[in-house]
Amino acid sequence: MTSEPRAARPPVPRTPPAPAGPGLRPSTIQDVAREAGVSRAAVSKVIRNAYGVSDHMRTQVEAAIERLGYRPRVAARAMRGASFTLGFEVPQVGNDFLTMIVDGATEALAATPYEMIIAPLGRDQKSDVAINSLADRQVDGIVAISPRVDPAWLDQIAEHTPLVMIGRHDRSDRYDTITGDDRSGADQVMSHLFDLGHRRIAHLTIHPSRPEPPWAGQAGEEPHVARTAVYRERMRARGLEPVVVHTMFDGSEAHAATRTLLASPEPPTAIFAGNDTLAIGVLSAVAEAGLDAQDVTVVGYDDVPIARHPLVSLTSVDQSGITLGREAVRLLLERLAGRTEPVRYEAPAVLHVRRSSAAPRQP
Repeated sequence: MTSEPRAARPPVPRTPPAPAGPGLRPSTIQDVAREAGVSRAAVSKVIRNAYGVSDHMRTQVEAAIERLGYRPRVAARAMRGASFTLGFEVPQVGNDFLTMIVDGATEALAATPYEMIIAPLGRDQKSDVAINSLADRQVDGIVAISPRVDPAWLDQIAEHTPLVMIGRHDRSDRYDTITGDDRSGADQVMSHLFDLGHRRIAHLTIHPSRPEPPWAGQAGEEPHVARTAVYRERMRARGLEPVVVHTMFDGSEAHAATRTLLASPEPPTAIFAGNDTLAIGVLSAVAEAGLDAQDVTVVGYDDVPIARHPLVSLTSVDQSGITLGREAVRLLLERLAGRTEPVRYEAPAVLHVRRSSAAPRQP
């Protein structure tokens, strides 16, 4: 017994959601994603002209946007703060100085309806991933702390989401920048060490193993780069050979690097650490070697709370992390209120001298 083939069922026509109009619900980004057959994050990337979007995906999403009459609510969000969230890209978890920045931002947000979303970087994660993740959540504004990304890419982000950069000395017309006066701070450190009589001064700073970006030297000078440049300039001006030692972010590597320095034929009598996390590692190695400040003076940077502890008493440069966080929120709120002119805020750097620095011991 045979049966005749079943007739093919005609396809059900796809009816797109109606575009926004009088009395109708405006199309949402989720409607666009459903219409284009892609994720909501993919739609966000197309709207923001993010890196890595294929031509095919762009065509799909743009066609869906046109069919639905969808208008990204970026301008409205910037004016009204529709999501009432601000995103913070944080390059390290556990760094006391970055915690100070977040604490300052939290204080500034306390009297507002806004909440903070923190996007920390994973160990091998790139800054643009964290910033993209915040933009995809449609936060009302983003604070990025010294990310290693192209300033032109940040300009693209700032076209759609108000952005404040902390740490990098960028000059952009589209986003605001907040920095400490890194050159003044490093200059104060070097003057202090020279005035004490030190000549064999080493500088311990962040490792440059990450590839230098193509814009390096053109824009976006990072804090550690500026501090190292001043160190080299001041040493050479006195006819002294700079000794720059690179390490990763944590104090354990700074501890190991310091032990190597102390075992050298002519160990330094002073070590200028690029931040306090590194300086604590240096102090630990100096103490383990049975040495004190007259043997090896240690100076840090950031003046985190542990630096002021009487058992640590670390000489350090204060650039007021709390203030940086407060100012970042202030600038974002101004952007949300309609300001479009870029602001460049620079916090003063002040050296606080404590017991970790002393004149070198006389032979």
